[in-house]
Amino acid sequence: MENAHFSALANRHAGLDARINEENQRPQPDLATISRLKKEKLRLKEEMSRI
Repeated sequence: MENAHFSALANRHAGLDARINEENQRPQPDLATISRLKKEKLRLKEEMSRI
């Protein structure tokens, strides 16, 4: 169960990383969106470290 949960978190973490990279590639990246995505990514990383 924990392994599946960790995998789900890791997948969401990778997805957020991809979205951050996509946003950074735009001609005028939305810094508020990037900040929000980075905070969510950090939250997921912290949750993964507790497992």
